[in-house]
Amino acid sequence: MSPSEVIIGLEVHIQLKLNSKLFCSCSTVGEEEPNTRVCPICLGHPGTKPLLNKKAVDAAVRLGLALGSTINKKINFSRKQYFYPDLAKNYQITQYEIPVAISGSIVLSSGKIIDVARIHIEEDPAALTHTDSTSLIDYNRSGIPLIELVTKPVMNSPDEAREFLNTLLTIIGYLDIFDQNTGIMKADANISIAEKGFTRVEIKNILGFKEIERALSYELARQKAHPVVRETRSWDAVAGQTYSMRAKEQEEDYGYIFEPDIPPINISAEYLEELKKTVPELPSTKSERWVKEHKIDAADSKIIASELQLALLFEQLIQHHNPVLIAKWLRRELLRVLNLSGKTVADIKPDRLHELFALLESKTVTDKIGQKLIEELAKSDFSPRQRVEEQKLGVISDGEFIAKLCKDAIAQNPKAVSDYKAGEEKALHFLFGKVMASAKGKAKPDVIKQILKELL
Repeated sequence: MSPSEVIIGLEVHIQLKLNSKLFCSCSTVGEEEPNTRVCPICLGHPGTKPLLNKKAVDAAVRLGLALGSTINKKINFSRKQYFYPDLAKNYQITQYEIPVAISGSIVLSSGKIIDVARIHIEEDPAALTHTDSTSLIDYNRSGIPLIELVTKPVMNSPDEAREFLNTLLTIIGYLDIFDQNTGIMKADANISIAEKGFTRVEIKNILGFKEIERALSYELARQKAHPVVRETRSWDAVAGQTYSMRAKEQEEDYGYIFEPDIPPINISAEYLEELKKTVPELPSTKSERWVKEHKIDAADSKIIASELQLALLFEQLIQHHNPVLIAKWLRRELLRVLNLSGKTVADIKPDRLHELFALLESKTVTDKIGQKLIEELAKSDFSPRQRVEEQKLGVISDGEFIAKLCKDAIAQNPKAVSDYKAGEEKALHFLFGKVMASAKGKAKPDVIKQILKELL
């Protein structure tokens, strides 16, 4: 099936990194005992009035500005009316007719542009826990501030949808409006295929980017093999399949009305100008600038820019070191040891890396020793310069000593010698590795190569 025969659109719900709920002062974090972070507004008591959290509007506007969206000059809130136990009021306060922003786009690494339809603010419903005999409701989550970002149906594969979400995650990380450690980012996905007349099926509340890709892949296969009706389905991650929930609602089924307790909000030009100043340089722009200004590898640049803390570390270190060297070591070595150790960029002090890169730039240590030092920095804090001095890890450039190691390697590996003489260049790399191992990674690489070639 070609990409043009699959159409996917996403509705992404982003929990905002705010201390209080959307319409009251209840905390968004803290006591996790059910129904403890609540008030009459959260619980929908008659006569209570919502008071909008301005920081939620700030966050939504900043995201819209970052994506090149059009910010509406006046926004309204609406009541989305439906009966379900997670809504104490029997309606959800959201935006329908006039959202914060419309249009905008996100560019994937492939260069494909994913168009955004709208960005709006809404409250999260309560959390339901179902058992065989009962259902329990926790209103701690009720009223948590959310941004909903709706894409146009322009994605053509499950992996493209996953890449879009990863790119969006990087952008909201740069904007500091989402906490990956405590926040929840989930999506509803709409998918249809040409051979079934593009009959749209919605998959609700998928948690995790890998699960979104799995759910879409399953649904794509299901639609190809079975009759398709317009419906809403849910994803069972354990069973690895979707199942039918209900017929797909039309928007008019929700009976939207303007929220009478929240007046229209004017978005002034002055307010927008102030928020524009808070929108940082985004990853794609930052990456392109680094390649142009510092001549670093484009692939290294994209990977470093994709994580804010790594990008900030890179920009800090290149004030004192060669950007090409820093880019290579951050992407290949630092990320490698962090992945293996389960640590983060914040776990290693920049001053320690500054010491290490100074040793590498001055060729005081070899790359092999540098790799060992960065591995150890992921385990504990120490001074690389001091350790090199104490353990005598500095580069060995004594030609006579290295020549002896080279002669030993040649004598012990006659096949590699004959292979090299037969024109196999990789045999020289093999011998080089043997010499470096004998020198415990401390011999000067160019001296080893020179002596090996002379001897051979």
